[in-house]
Amino acid sequence: MTLTDTSTEPLSARPRFARSALLAVVFVCAACGLVYELALVSLGSFLIGNTATQASIVLAVMVFAMGVGSLAAKPLQPHSVAAFAVIELLLALLGGLSVMALYAAFAYLELYTPALIVVAFVLGVLIGAEIPLLMVLLQRIRRQEPGAAVADMFAVDYIGALLGGLCFPFLLLPLFGQLRGALVVGLVNAAAGCFLVFVIFRKSLSRGQLALLSAGALAVVAALVAGLMLSARFEVTARQALYRDPIVAAARSAYQDIVITERSTGAGPDTRLYLNGDLQFSSIDEHRYHEALVHPAMSGERSSVLVLGGGDGLALREVLRYPDAHDVTLVELDPEMIRLARTDSRLTSLNRGSMTDRRAEVVTADAFSWLRQTDRRFDVIIVDMPDPDDSATAKLYSTEFYALVRAHLAEHGRVVVQAGSPYFAPKSFWCIASTMREAGLPATPYHVDVPAFGDWGFHLAGADGPISPTVDAPGPLRFLSPEQLTAATVFSLDRQPLDLPPSTLMDPRILRYAQGEWAIY
Repeated sequence: MTLTDTSTEPLSARPRFARSALLAVVFVCAACGLVYELALVSLGSFLIGNTATQASIVLAVMVFAMGVGSLAAKPLQPHSVAAFAVIELLLALLGGLSVMALYAAFAYLELYTPALIVVAFVLGVLIGAEIPLLMVLLQRIRRQEPGAAVADMFAVDYIGALLGGLCFPFLLLPLFGQLRGALVVGLVNAAAGCFLVFVIFRKSLSRGQLALLSAGALAVVAALVAGLMLSARFEVTARQALYRDPIVAAARSAYQDIVITERSTGAGPDTRLYLNGDLQFSSIDEHRYHEALVHPAMSGERSSVLVLGGGDGLALREVLRYPDAHDVTLVELDPEMIRLARTDSRLTSLNRGSMTDRRAEVVTADAFSWLRQTDRRFDVIIVDMPDPDDSATAKLYSTEFYALVRAHLAEHGRVVVQAGSPYFAPKSFWCIASTMREAGLPATPYHVDVPAFGDWGFHLAGADGPISPTVDAPGPLRFLSPEQLTAATVFSLDRQPLDLPPSTLMDPRILRYAQGEWAIY
């Protein structure tokens, strides 16, 4: 590498300091750019599900747009300082407000995917224009062999991207959340660009340019600060637009968006729990779902019981009705869901304090990983997972997962799986049956009517083979009777069993079925 000792650009700092400062700005810009990408992917996974599709759309569009931006920057190179300033301020503004804008498009306009493509393209163009202009500025500080300059620039750029990629899940999301995290990064982005332009290259700008850029910088910072100040109110208002009933509690965890709504009805308060916008239960009829889920599996030996999922504590409530269920374990991924189930008065009233019952051990862990690490066996395993409509939950409906479940069944043990709607999502329902059968758990299907959900089904299997559902509850139930359960095993002529291939980790066909079937309702 060869460097000249003379700067070719009028600088407000010594060339050595100026060069270091420019590379530092490259580092920060790279980190900010990657955070914008990850924010779009993360938001899509929360709002739409299907992380793989969201990531593919964002990355493909942004990488293409970055190429467009690089070409678009060529005629701007003679005015590299002013052009970089404008681009960086626009990037900070649009990147910082991107999550808020997309959330508004989702909540108010139902135009999320088109808006996502537009935002990803614009951000990609601006990010792509950064490096060519920064390369010009680097060469104007000290002339350098092209290969060496490219190596220095991209080394710092990639290291900055590493920092941004790590900061997003481990720092920004926990401290600020998605909305405020993007706004904070926008302010950092603006500060880095302003430092380079107004401190290092100030002498390269005319008074008029300085005045205009200063006004633009102040406007961008003011807009981002205003966004921070209004973000909490905006989030509450936009979230409420997504739900029919008033929101009485909400939390955003590292895994999902948790919302509780409540309204008054003639039958009493209707409390509803939503995870990422999907209804989990209505207090008016949740007893139908949880009685049908739990009690057929509890008919028999039941001293040790494992509940996978069910972080609201309602399935656990039904399990704890049995005095001879001495060893009960619940495994739930989300600590925020556990906290709400233990402390929110609406949930504790419904689950009757099951999440703090001394007989129940509540474990915060991923069910798949937990099963791989434990050697315990259970008389009853209840799998009460969210529907398999995104990549994270699809693995919990795979042959590999059900094989793990079977390995932890005691002799003559039983397992029940909530399997969605055989009416609205028949392929998903019967694919779960095929997948369980492939794992050595041939199951008996049954279904009941849950008004909040519609026709809803389950699969009951035994370690020794298929078993007929029976009820052996310690006291009277509100909904499930032996006659009702017998009728529940009958399926109408237009919803007969389908012979479908099983879903696996490498081929999660359950994900495709669930997304395709529910999309029409």
